[in-house]
Amino acid sequence: MDNSTKPYLIRAIYDWCLDNGYTPYISVRVIGDEFGNLMGYARNGEITLNVSAHATPNISFGNDVISCSARFNGASQDLCVPVTAVSAIFARENGQGMSFPPNEETLDTLANDTTTQQKAKSKTVPTKRSSKPTLHVIK
Repeated sequence: MDNSTKPYLIRAIYDWCLDNGYTPYISVRVIGDEFGNLMGYARNGEITLNVSAHATPNISFGNDVISCSARFNGASQDLCVPVTAVSAIFARENGQGMSFPPNEETLDTLANDTTTQQKAKSKTVPTKRSSKPTLHVIK
C-alpha cells in the first residue's frame, strides 16, 4: 500500500517556510477524544498552531503523527497530532502554503458527533490577533 503524500507535503512546506525565514503554522481539525484538552482553544472545530523551531524546538514530523510540545496559557503540553487531522500548513507572514481536504473519516466524525461540536462551541476561547507580542505578569 502506498503512503499518503500529505505528510511529505507538510514537511516540504515546513522546510520552505524555515528556508525563507517564515513562521510555519498548521491548522488542525480538533474532533474526537484525542483532542479533549485542546477543545477549549478551538474555533469552529479547528485550532491553528505555531510550529516554528522557536515555538516547538522538539517537533517531529512522522508519516502518521506530528509530535511536539506546545504552550497554552503558559502551560506546556505534549501534542501528538494525527497527520489526517491537519487541514493546512502555511506561512504566517504571507499565508502561502497548502490546504488539504478532509478525509472521509473526518467528515463522518464531523457529521455524526454533535456532542463534540457542542463542547467545542461552549468552550471556544476568543483570541485577539495582534501584530506585536505582549508580555503578561504572572504572580
